[in-house]
Amino acid sequence: MPPTLASLVHHSALKLTVRAGEDRLDVPVRWAHVSELADPVPYMEGGELLLITALKLDAEDPRAMRRYVRRLVGAGVVGLGFAVGVNYDQIPKALVDTAAEEGLPLLEVPRRTPFIAISKAVSAAIAADQYRAVTAGFAAQRELTRQALADGPQGLLTVLAAQVDGWAALYDTSGAVVATAPEWAGRRAARLTADVERLRERPAPASSVVGGPDHEDRVELHSLGTGRRPKAALAVGTAAALGTAERYAVHSAIALLTLTTERSRSLQAAEQRIGAAVLRMLLAGQPDHARAVAGELFGALLDAPFRVIVGESGTADHDSLAGLAEAMESAAARSGEAVLVVPEGPEGPEQLERSDEAAGPGTAARLVVLAVDGGAAVDACREYASALEAERAATDVREQGGGEDEPPVVGLSAPAGPVAAAVAHKQAEQALSVARRRGRVFVEHEEMAAGSVLPLLADDAVRAFADGLLRPLSEHDATGRGDLVASLRAWLSRHGQWDAAAADLGVHRHTLRYRMRRVEEILGRSLDDPDVRMELWLALKATAATE
Repeated sequence: MPPTLASLVHHSALKLTVRAGEDRLDVPVRWAHVSELADPVPYMEGGELLLITALKLDAEDPRAMRRYVRRLVGAGVVGLGFAVGVNYDQIPKALVDTAAEEGLPLLEVPRRTPFIAISKAVSAAIAADQYRAVTAGFAAQRELTRQALADGPQGLLTVLAAQVDGWAALYDTSGAVVATAPEWAGRRAARLTADVERLRERPAPASSVVGGPDHEDRVELHSLGTGRRPKAALAVGTAAALGTAERYAVHSAIALLTLTTERSRSLQAAEQRIGAAVLRMLLAGQPDHARAVAGELFGALLDAPFRVIVGESGTADHDSLAGLAEAMESAAARSGEAVLVVPEGPEGPEQLERSDEAAGPGTAARLVVLAVDGGAAVDACREYASALEAERAATDVREQGGGEDEPPVVGLSAPAGPVAAAVAHKQAEQALSVARRRGRVFVEHEEMAAGSVLPLLADDAVRAFADGLLRPLSEHDATGRGDLVASLRAWLSRHGQWDAAAADLGVHRHTLRYRMRRVEEILGRSLDDPDVRMELWLALKATAATE
């Protein structure tokens, strides 16, 4: 511990005597400073033992001493050493009384004790304390390293909590609690999720302090990772601010946890290349080769039904897919699931790690994921996409219809096995395409099969085709020479049944036959052709959707 006034008083070589403030001798001393100025306060930082001979002070004037002592107390001076036998044979009563009233420890320094001896004693004690802190820090680092190698992050947290006499918690990339020590700290750590999420928004390394004197504890949060996006976070809770030795322990824990949570770039790139190779083999209809290459890297993922997820970032947010990948990987890790994540882009796997500015406008990073059907990773995908959808809706409301930026889109396939991986990938691509057309963030393949094809007609190209196909009929009707468009719609809706369609229109069937011949003449196409009838019916539906 740092030197205190009590340790200086008990120093046998200094022969100091306490004249006031006996109950405040346990205050740490940051430094010993000599000053004969009438007002040394501007040169103080707080925590000093001030040494004086009262060369320029009227130490017998009660009013002058009251002003002097109060100024020292206000500046954070922890003690006053008064040398007797120089200007005063003993400490004047005015100074002793004032120091007692203000609670300032007053030490009598005998003539045979030079101020330099006190300064050396303080300096030596501070150096010894720092040495002890460094030594304890190295010992803590060795123990933390040993536990990290033996028991992983959990063992490291246990040692760290003991070193700081508090608790510690580790969070993953999604802000969820991964491990705590001791066990009772789990509930406290869970309440800091929002603070961890705010910390993750800042580039690593970053830190913040939560709580303080009015809270149950003081918590330091530290981001873990070497890249732009933090990979994890560490929380350390203590009853008071950390000392030097505790600070060494925390810094060592941060370094070790960073090493255990941040894989090397070469290893990560190698895993991504293996994942990409496995994916290509699956899509090429080579599941056996894919299993051989994957080995145990992706666990039992290729032996169970899985889903294929295809995502594509829009111009609005190039970090969205990185966040989606992190959310799915974190959920899979917590559940013990395997997940295969393959980032794609014009510049390779590093595409997802680039900033918005680096990606540039119009760049579309893509992501292909294989995740266990019904597992936590698929649920995390749905939740993440739902949050993006809600965020986009809120943005559109604030901006009264939104901007021109394209949102990210995600498509999810139906469950499939390794043999049908190519089919599942196509399903995910189709779902993604539908999501983009409908202005949605997330679409599942099952949703398309259960829905209608009509919403797909709400496309500018389809509407342009419909307008061009039906324009000659509309122009004919505009002259008042018949109602060919309505007649065509009624006839097609009745599957070419003349009597039923004529009844719907309230005309004679011969009139309807005449109108259908006019449709054929104007369009130059035969209504006996099923393809022509299909195109006309879709064109009528497309135009009806815009009316």
